[in-house]
Formats: sequence, C-alpha cells, structure tokens
Amino acid sequence: MDERLEKQLAFILEIDKEKNIFRQTHLSGHGRNENDAEHAWHMAIMAYLLREYANEEVDIGKVMLMCLIHDIVEIDAGDTYAYDQENLKTQKAREEAAKQRIFSLLPDDQKVELMALFDEFEDYETAESRFAHAMDNFQPLLLNNSNEGGDWKEHDVDAKTVYSRQNKTALGSKKIFEVSDMILQKNIASGALKK
Repeated sequence: MDERLEKQLAFILEIDKEKNIFRQTHLSGHGRNENDAEHAWHMAIMAYLLREYANEEVDIGKVMLMCLIHDIVEIDAGDTYAYDQENLKTQKAREEAAKQRIFSLLPDDQKVELMALFDEFEDYETAESRFAHAMDNFQPLLLNNSNEGGDWKEHDVDAKTVYSRQNKTALGSKKIFEVSDMILQKNIASGALKK
C-alpha cells in the first residue's frame, strides 16, 4: 500500500472515534444522548434540505462537508456544552491542538484543505460558514424541542442564554431563526425554558 492511501486510511479510522463522543443533546423522542457523528450527519442532511433558506447563495457541498468535519476535533478536545461557561474558556485552545494532530494524519494536500475548511467554519465570515453554523444551532434546538425542552431543564439554562447562541442563526438564515424563535417562545410559555 502506498503512503498516501495509508495516511488516508489512518485518518478514516481515527475519525471513527467521533462516534464515541456523546453530546448533552438527546435524540428525539427522549432517546439517549446523541454522539458527534450523528450530530454531524444530521446537520449535513438538514443543510441540504434547507439550503433554500440560506440568506445568501451557498455551495451546498462545501456547507455539508463543513458540517461533517466541524466536530472531528472533539475526538481529542471533548464535547463542550454550548452553555458551559467554564469549559468554553478553553475550548479554542483544546480544539486547535486537536485540529493539528488529527488533520496531520492526512496527506499534506488534504490536511491543508480540511484545516482551511475547519477554520472557515470557525471564522463565521463566509455565506457557507454562516449557514453551517445556523444548522449547528438549529439541529440541537429541534431535538431539544422534541423532548419538551428536557436538556434545557436538565442544565437549568435560561432563555437569555439560549437566545445569545440562537440569535447568530439569523446570520446564516433569517427564516430558520424565525422558526427557532417560535420554538423558543413555545418552550418559554410552557415553562420548559426559564425566562
């Protein structure tokens, strides 16, 4: 086997570990916690299906690949809950170190390509990254709503904190943010999300 293929296969096996990183979000219908790979797959399909609601024209293949790779770094860095203020302080540094190690398993050209795509997602500056982030915000919101806000209740999260994250959804899709707002208002009214 040549070196290039050997490196690609090593990376492929390494990212299988993403299936072992469990998130705080539960599967719909009060299921178990979802894992990072399930989250990424779900986001990628959502992006494809909801692409017509992006604020700007997007390269949907690029958005889907961003969705698929954005949490690979959590193999080393672990999942940082969106509302965990303490762990959010070290998230960037942990994820940067993980990015360097994991993507360095690839041949140089693919390493550069995927690291650039990961950085583009993180920088939030392109239409594709903004839409991918909208999916990253919306996907757990949908699951949490299907569970009557159970994850918000479990972590004692208030509406202001959730809105601070969800307001960014509008940068990628105003329409998806409108739906997010309706979901949040419903959960506030039901008491699932504290005011």
